[in-house]
Amino acid sequence: MLLKSAFVALGAATLAAAVTPIEVQGKQFVNTKTGNAFQIVGMAYQIGGSAGYDPSHGKDPLSNGDICKRDAALMQTLGVNSIRVYNLDPNLNHDECASIFNAAGMYMIIDVNSPLAGESLNSGAPWESYYAAYLNRTFAIVEAFKSYPNTLAFFSGNEVIDSVKTGATVPPYVRAVTRDLKNYIKNHADRAIPVGYSAADVRDVLEDSWNYFQCAIDGDENDMSRADLFALNSYSWCGESTFEESGYNQLVALFKDTSVPVFYSEYGCNTPSPRVFTEVETIYSDKMMGTFAGGVVYEYAQEKNNYGLAECNDDDTVNLLADFRTLQNQYTKVDFSTVQSVKATTDKVTPPECKASLIKEEGFSNNFTLPAVPPGAQKIIDEGVSPKPSGKIIDISDYTVKHAVKDVDGKTLSDLAVKPLSNDEVNSPGSTGSGTSSSGTTDSSGNAAPTLAPQGLSAAVMIIPAIVALSFTAGFTMI
Repeated sequence: MLLKSAFVALGAATLAAAVTPIEVQGKQFVNTKTGNAFQIVGMAYQIGGSAGYDPSHGKDPLSNGDICKRDAALMQTLGVNSIRVYNLDPNLNHDECASIFNAAGMYMIIDVNSPLAGESLNSGAPWESYYAAYLNRTFAIVEAFKSYPNTLAFFSGNEVIDSVKTGATVPPYVRAVTRDLKNYIKNHADRAIPVGYSAADVRDVLEDSWNYFQCAIDGDENDMSRADLFALNSYSWCGESTFEESGYNQLVALFKDTSVPVFYSEYGCNTPSPRVFTEVETIYSDKMMGTFAGGVVYEYAQEKNNYGLAECNDDDTVNLLADFRTLQNQYTKVDFSTVQSVKATTDKVTPPECKASLIKEEGFSNNFTLPAVPPGAQKIIDEGVSPKPSGKIIDISDYTVKHAVKDVDGKTLSDLAVKPLSNDEVNSPGSTGSGTSSSGTTDSSGNAAPTLAPQGLSAAVMIIPAIVALSFTAGFTMI
């Protein structure tokens, strides 16, 4: 299957219409323009893995407009409507990349932490890393991205609770970071941007993590420490599995009474490899859509752990891999027009009150007394970070991709460009195309054999992403 043709007029500057900001209403993401529940069709996007975030050289995944055009064009033809970006430098300018993804009809889910020292909580001793300078950086990420209409949400933590041991001490600190971020957004943003947690699918602590973060302290629904959303990185559906065999049915049963939106912040087991992505039809089916709000495929760029859809080469050329075509084919089996046309429920959702009886696993924290705001941090929450990053949607004069891209068959794509969408339009599988294949030398585009594979529901059921590996070698865990 060849990528479809889409031509973009060149020359005149184009200020693309903004996507409609998404809001959280009860247990759903809601498109406020249409009143429909929003399903995430997402992609993990961290070009270069951990090396793609390099503050010393002014580099992060959203700092190079030409690279963003290349990747947005490819993800647009795939049908992606959201990207998740893990490690970002608040001191860099992200206007061009944010504007490109906005024009392509894609939202951004932003992690506020990084694996570098002082830029995340220490999961072994979180009290040692929860201080004003750390919070200042997380607030700076908020400042850098709060003004983009396509910023969907912030993650205050990623897989920082991965066992009962870390569950004993970490939860109050993650909840405190969530509180501080939400208070900062309330004081300095012109809209409420959701803040939540991305969990490891470790069944020993998954339910307790969800309950700990979704509950309301003293029954206060406006409790600022309460997460606005809960997500999980799950790799339990492998190969030609089913709703029952994968344990997806267990997850739906677990989260059916959630008071916040729940979605997969990573999915896509790579055993077998190349992948088959048969979970896609189930994720966007009646079996799951009443409980889950879609998911984020891990991941766009190929790394050593072999989860990529595209080989992004050192010379900025790209070779699409077999997984790209397979995922694209699986998306075509879903009627996304119907998926995204479900009216949001008007039912009132009341969060559970935080109390010890919510916690099931012995040893997991049932203490809802949170750490006080660290010395010096309240002033930053009140007055804002200084110097203050800023972001805005800008004119893009040319959406043409400048780097060579070969399709899955090894043929070079021509006329590849981002197609700016009309006002309030969100990208969807099958709605756009971004290039045609021209003749060229055919080379191999299959995915290599898997290097890391989940071993079943009794295990942690997660893969350690390449960008997180640095955090373990450095002796701390990224949240």
